[in-house]
Amino acid sequence: MLPDIAAHAPTLQAWRRDLHAHPETAFEEVRTSAFVAETLASFGVTVHRGLGGTGLVGVIEGAAPGPTIGLRADMDALPMDEETGADYRSTAPGRFHGCGHDGHTVMLLGAARHLAANPPKRGKVHLIFQPAEEVGLGAKRMIEDGLFERFPCSEVYALHTIPLYAEGTAAVRPGPTLAGIAAFEIRIAGVGGHGAAPHTTIDPLQVAARLATEISSIVGRHVDPLAPAVISLGRLTAGTAPNIIPASAELSGTIRTYDPAVEALILKKLDAICQGFALMSGCRIACTQKASCLPCVNDPRAAAAAAAAAGEVLGAGNVRTDLKPLPFSDDFALMLDQWPGAYIFLGQPGAMCHHPTFDFDDRLLPVGASILARIAARQTMEGASA
Repeated sequence: MLPDIAAHAPTLQAWRRDLHAHPETAFEEVRTSAFVAETLASFGVTVHRGLGGTGLVGVIEGAAPGPTIGLRADMDALPMDEETGADYRSTAPGRFHGCGHDGHTVMLLGAARHLAANPPKRGKVHLIFQPAEEVGLGAKRMIEDGLFERFPCSEVYALHTIPLYAEGTAAVRPGPTLAGIAAFEIRIAGVGGHGAAPHTTIDPLQVAARLATEISSIVGRHVDPLAPAVISLGRLTAGTAPNIIPASAELSGTIRTYDPAVEALILKKLDAICQGFALMSGCRIACTQKASCLPCVNDPRAAAAAAAAAGEVLGAGNVRTDLKPLPFSDDFALMLDQWPGAYIFLGQPGAMCHHPTFDFDDRLLPVGASILARIAARQTMEGASA
């Protein structure tokens, strides 16, 4: 770890626990954004707010022209309840930092403090604090608001902690790293009625249950077995009482692939299944795509640079570059689609992300901050990979 970052570990922990206690979900990161802006300003960093709503960018200028390195952190929490029992647990019912974005935000703040005190000799650093990663829309909104027209980058990097890898290790691979995602919603309109007279209804709940089963067959029967793909349903909503057949039902889920063509095939089959069930049942069924994101694809040279920087902090033997892609998704992919860069994983112990007992390991705050700071320093000094 960089000594000056390690020396501020107690402050980083206090910041992280404060953000953890006050989580804000997608596009509602008002308090979080204000805290980030005020903290950056206290380091002497120039701050630009209002990108993508609550997003912001801090700029650290070097002494001479050179590469511009973008470092991105996500700020939003999840719409779920916390079960950690921590003293600093969420004070907002139904909102919880269950994916570590409180830690990611503070790691970038820790890197910013170091870089502000030790600015690059050439080039500059763009500190990108992004809203709404969990709904896959924050990066898109920031880009639509002119993020990269105003703050172009030579390379972009992001870091995410994950309990799949051991503490004290990092992972960054060239090529596909995270899956693309398409979120969909299926709305079924039928005719409700009395549970004792189902023959007088057109039961959307029965259709929803059968659709849920049939949808799971798409990957197994229509997608090439050598093309990785996952389709999952996360919500089925219908009814208000056990003796009332509802008039409507809804399902929603996600599709994850590493190939946009495979995603398009699954969406086509999903629509065909819905049309078939509509004809068979008499219900009206509408399948709509609610959000989508590209796969995260790391630039090989940027991935190598990130691995080298992580190795300087953790030791080269603790950085893996040969691991398989993961089926999770991150809209940082939209930034990687515009600039070369890399997505880095940092191992941590404990429950998996999105579990109600997940909690960010505060010991990683100076580690992640040091890795981000080393990436910026290396790439501005040695030249970006583009």
